[in-house]
Amino acid sequence: MPSVEVKNLIKNYGNIKAVKDISFTIDKGEIFGLIGPNGAGKTTALRVISTLLQVTAGSVTIMGYDVEKQPGEIRKLISYLPEDAGAYKTLTGRAYLQFIANFFDVKNNQDMVARGIEIADLENRIDDKVDTYSKGMKRRLLVGRALMTDPKLTILDEPTSGLDVINAQEIRTLIKKTAREGTTILLSSHNMLEVEYLCDRIALIDKGIIVEEGKPTALMKKYDARNIEEVFTKVVK
Repeated sequence: MPSVEVKNLIKNYGNIKAVKDISFTIDKGEIFGLIGPNGAGKTTALRVISTLLQVTAGSVTIMGYDVEKQPGEIRKLISYLPEDAGAYKTLTGRAYLQFIANFFDVKNNQDMVARGIEIADLENRIDDKVDTYSKGMKRRLLVGRALMTDPKLTILDEPTSGLDVINAQEIRTLIKKTAREGTTILLSSHNMLEVEYLCDRIALIDKGIIVEEGKPTALMKKYDARNIEEVFTKVVK
């Protein structure tokens, strides 16, 4: 059974057709990239998969649970980090992670908080208020929040947004390690080098339709391209 199964998914906003009959599956421990230009429908698809938006037609199942019929069960298994996510500015980084951990039914969520602190790697700044953090520091805190819960599926929208080269590479290494440990990763990124480095498979979405899907190396060979960015420009017109 795949971790994620999307079948003929349609999502409309009134008369606007944001996602038009897309289908794909993601296997356990796979890093799958949903890639496309702004307005292509990728963020809408991520929000449907995250149970935040209702399905217009088609179906989405996560670990065998239906997003429409069993959203509560799915929310116990997933973690979603939107591109525009924020943290409570008046809390310290540590207090924010503790606040999130308190939502989870675990006997000792201090281990969860400790994992979040380790992932965020903010050193002594973890005890400063979030409103004193740079954009990159906030993003590291949010990535720590997303991964500390040990989810079965992690959905990451622009995971390294705002990070410098060194911090971004550290987060990518962590994403790879998390997948090797069995967590399924669904991500979206405008950084095609990041996509090429991280993803086992990708789907290119444009105007609400998946126009190509496959392993990055196979797609580069198919389109005689040197990298995924070149594939992207050839497929997405």
